[in-house]
Amino acid sequence: MYDCRLRPGSDLTMRDVYTAVVRQAAAADKLGFDFIWFTEHHFVEDGYLPAFQPVAGAVAAVTERIRISNDIALLPLYHPIRLAEELAVLDQLSNGRMEFGIGMGYVPKEFEAFGHDVRHRVSLTEEAIEIMRQAWSDGPVDFAGKRYRISGVEVFPKPVQPGGPPLWIAAMKEPGALRAARYGTHLLPQGNRAEVLDPWRNALLAEGRDPSDYRVGVARGILVTDDPERDWPQIRDAERYKMKVYERFFTETPDTYTFAKRDAQPIPQTWIVGDADHVVAEIEAFRQEYGVTDIGMAGLPPGIDPDFMAANLERIATEVLPRLR
Repeated sequence: MYDCRLRPGSDLTMRDVYTAVVRQAAAADKLGFDFIWFTEHHFVEDGYLPAFQPVAGAVAAVTERIRISNDIALLPLYHPIRLAEELAVLDQLSNGRMEFGIGMGYVPKEFEAFGHDVRHRVSLTEEAIEIMRQAWSDGPVDFAGKRYRISGVEVFPKPVQPGGPPLWIAAMKEPGALRAARYGTHLLPQGNRAEVLDPWRNALLAEGRDPSDYRVGVARGILVTDDPERDWPQIRDAERYKMKVYERFFTETPDTYTFAKRDAQPIPQTWIVGDADHVVAEIEAFRQEYGVTDIGMAGLPPGIDPDFMAANLERIATEVLPRLR
């Protein structure tokens, strides 16, 4: 996972960050990783990735097998026809390797800057999903909703993948989980298991669908090290820096996120740190407990030497992945 943030005081430039991400993506492709995931926010001083499409295109150009997706993109901030076109072009460039992770957003100033009301994000999101799926099918889009009215518009080129890039939906509460089940997408759950994972699975079963036909992705850092006392402090410092922006966002949003209910089972998103045996055991337990199919690890935390993270990537590929597969 990449957010492409340049930490103040770093010896790197913003261009260095993007270059490191593209190089690491090329290495990950050769090492056998499954996905490159990008995340998105806007108007953050450290350059937090505001536009995944150019980076996805650069990654597509230097890779052959690895798939490219998001955790997440802020769907309500995009016009769905324009986004459908962009994703179709990326799917062509990558020869059918694009997927798309959907979030609704929660920071009011991001919506204001793009001319939307944060209170409309549910309808903006749901209508955009329907419009994009129409745009990727044969024939023109004909849609009339609360936010969009589109008639007789056909998108070209069509994606390589029939029906378009597979979709993921992020869920922090039950409505998001039920939305993912209703639209038949993969799931990016955060928060309490009882509010996101269980309702999603139950809703799929109620509709006669098998949850094992879908994927579940969670962001968790992974550091393979024989000396945690030496290597963990720099990662911990980077994580504390990263969280400062989310703390600010959470003070600005009208939402309330309470993941610490007495009987709750929050899905872990903490780092897994240790030697290969420890990492394999932790991942296997995590997979068994929550049914997770995909883990998005931090590729380049802000302020961390790209060479250090590249070495970590190689250790995961050679010492961990073969044992899990």
